Amino acid sequence: MTDLAIDVVGLTKRFGDRTVVDDLALQAPRGAIYGFLGPNGSGKTTTIRMVCGLLKPDAGHGTALGFDVIAESDRIKERTGYMTQRFSLYEDLSIRENLEFIARLYGLDDVRRRVDGALADLGLAERSSQLAGRLSGGWKQRLALAACMIHQPDLLLLDEPTAGVDPKARRDFWDQIRRYARDGVTTLVSTHYMDEAVQCDAIAYIAYGKKLLDARTADIPRLVGLHAWRVTADNLDAAEATLRDAPGVAVVARFGAELHAAGLDEPALARAVQTAVAQGARAAPMEAGLEEAFIHLMTQSADNFR
Repeated sequence: MTDLAIDVVGLTKRFGDRTVVDDLALQAPRGAIYGFLGPNGSGKTTTIRMVCGLLKPDAGHGTALGFDVIAESDRIKERTGYMTQRFSLYEDLSIRENLEFIARLYGLDDVRRRVDGALADLGLAERSSQLAGRLSGGWKQRLALAACMIHQPDLLLLDEPTAGVDPKARRDFWDQIRRYARDGVTTLVSTHYMDEAVQCDAIAYIAYGKKLLDARTADIPRLVGLHAWRVTADNLDAAEATLRDAPGVAVVARFGAELHAAGLDEPALARAVQTAVAQGARAAPMEAGLEEAFIHLMTQSADNFR
C-alpha cells in the first residue's frame, strides 16, 4: 500500500479507429478530491471505467488502491463506489428497499444496521419509505451516493454527479464529499461546473482523449499563463464584438453583466481592451480564473471525431 490511491501510466483506449483516451497518466493521493474537467466526449468516463476495472485498457498499466488495474480489477471493484451520470437504481422500490438490495449485492452482514446508518448519514431516514421514482433530482442524488457508500469503499468515482440538481443540493452534496475525504476516502469526480472544480484539491484537464494539464487547483491559472481584464459597457454586445477577434485576445466570455477577456500576450491584450474602452467600454485588470483557463485550453484542442 502506498500514499497514492490511483497511480496509472499510459492508459489508452480505442473504439474502432478512434482513440478515446490517449496515453493518460494520473496520480491521486489517498484522501484527495481529484477533478476531471473536459468537454463531452473527451474521455473522462472511459478513464474512470478503466481506473476502477470496469473497462480494460488497450495499453498502459498501474494500480488503484494498491491493486493492478488489469489483473486485480475485481479487488478494486470491491472497494470502489461508482456513481454514474444517470440515476440507475430501481424507481419502483423505496429508498430503504434500494439500499437493502445494494447491501445484499455486496454480501454485507447486518444489512438493517448498515441501511439505517446510510439513511441517517445522507439525511434520508424520514423519506425511507418513499419510492425512488418520486424523488426530486437532489434526493435521487443523495440516494445514489448512499448506495455507493454503503459498503464503505476507499475510492469513490463520481461521473458528473450533480447534473440537473439545484445549487443547494449541489452544495450539500459537496459538503458530504469533503466529510468522506476527511475520513480518508479518495474521490475522482468529473464535472463541468467551475464552482465544483474549485473544491477539488487537484484537477486534470482532458480534451478529446489527451490530458492537457494536471496540477493543484490553485496553481492552474498561473500555469496556463493567462492575463485577464474585466470589461463592462452599456452595449455589451458591441464590446464583445470588438474583443472577439482582436489580436491578443484568446478568450472572451460573458459572466453576467460583464465580459472577461483573457490572453497570453499581456501587451496585445491590453491594446485590444483599450480599443473597446475608446468605444465607450469600461475595463479593469483581474486575475484569470479556472473558467478562463478551461475555455482557453478547450479552444486549443482538436476534436478527435474530426
